[in-house]
Amino acid sequence: MILFRYILKNHSLPFFTASFVLIFVFLLNFIMRTADQLVGKGLSTWIIVKLVAYSLGWIIVLVIPMAVLVSTLMAFGSMGQKNEIAIMKASGISLYKMMIPPLLAGIILTFLLVSFNNNVYPETNHALKLLLRDISRKKPTLSVVPGVFSREIPRHAILARGSNPNNNTLLDLIIYQNNISNKSNVITAKKGHIYFQPDIKKLIMDLQDGEIHSFSRKNEKNYQKVIFKKHRLILKGDQFTFEQSNFGRRGDRELGASELLKLANGQKNDLLNEEESLTNVIDKSLIAQSVELENVKGNFLSKKSFFNKLKSNIRMDEAKISRRQKTIKRYLSSMNEYLVEYYKKYSIPFACMVFILIGAPLGTMIRKGGMGVAAGISLGFFLIYWAFLIGGEKLADRGLLSPFWGTWSANIFFVLIGTLLTIKSAKEQVTLDFSKLKKIIPKQLRDFNSINQNQE
Repeated sequence: MILFRYILKNHSLPFFTASFVLIFVFLLNFIMRTADQLVGKGLSTWIIVKLVAYSLGWIIVLVIPMAVLVSTLMAFGSMGQKNEIAIMKASGISLYKMMIPPLLAGIILTFLLVSFNNNVYPETNHALKLLLRDISRKKPTLSVVPGVFSREIPRHAILARGSNPNNNTLLDLIIYQNNISNKSNVITAKKGHIYFQPDIKKLIMDLQDGEIHSFSRKNEKNYQKVIFKKHRLILKGDQFTFEQSNFGRRGDRELGASELLKLANGQKNDLLNEEESLTNVIDKSLIAQSVELENVKGNFLSKKSFFNKLKSNIRMDEAKISRRQKTIKRYLSSMNEYLVEYYKKYSIPFACMVFILIGAPLGTMIRKGGMGVAAGISLGFFLIYWAFLIGGEKLADRGLLSPFWGTWSANIFFVLIGTLLTIKSAKEQVTLDFSKLKKIIPKQLRDFNSINQNQE
């Protein structure tokens, strides 16, 4: 038990470190991709915090298996470099026994991640989708740049020659209004104070010393001019407010496994019914035409009329068959998408145990080269894994591969590779030595620098 606790202790620090670093990297990438939707929209700190919290749902699903692979490689690699693996083997402890503690921890992580995928991940994904949709609908806060028309308010164009940002005062204003009733207004003012109501529902503009020119776009003779000392213009400010939605249709990545399976079965039943209807349409068409043909035997004129009618019926039947085939294809595509997400709820968590089978033998094989080499190897294996998973998912969505094999092929492939590596490593038939990289890279850098100096 002491040995098992020691092995788990060697895994714990790399696991939490790798998890923290990977979460930070994924979160930074997510913020950079959505930055154009956030900048200049006057979002509160609480909304930003909620956005980050909701995005952690899908990030954790990806990060945990990656962290398991990195920590397993680093833990066994570190013990191998300190000759602790050799000492344990000399004491009669095989590699298979050394892998028991991380495999037990991997089983616990798998069950926890499955529960997370079915309960937390769908809710955070749904909340994130709604939040991003609401943020995208929110327009930036009103900003009037001197000498530039602002068209942020519908049917209004605002031009100011000068401004005082300290008290929200605009100078030499020109406001163009295009109303729905084919009436246009041109408002000029020497000074204007602009502000929002506390709930940001209305935009208030207190204008001073100006004129209002009103005219009809249909009748040019219908013209009015009003001179004012003070005039208050009240405009709608709904487009500048942020209201978070509490409802919305859920996609396949916003549902639990039971809901996905229920929807997939519903699509399957609809698919079978549609296929049966298609068969009935074809059978009825063939029977009707054969009966009609029997009735016109021996009559040339009737046969000629029959064939003309037959052509028309065939075109109608082709249209019916084409529509039903498209419906069948749509049902099949939806069923595959639901089943792919259903199997992913379990295949991705299962990768925690798969990566232990990969990481443990590789860690013992890496005698030299440092932790940087271990991290590089883990990244390579993880990229291959995700290439398998994404490729299989796309093929399954298109109906070229069954959803089960599309999502589980990566795990099956890496289980075979991990089993082979574990057997080879346990028998000490393979050893990886990356120490030569330390000599090759500096030599290449020296050669590169000498070439640059000669060129200069």
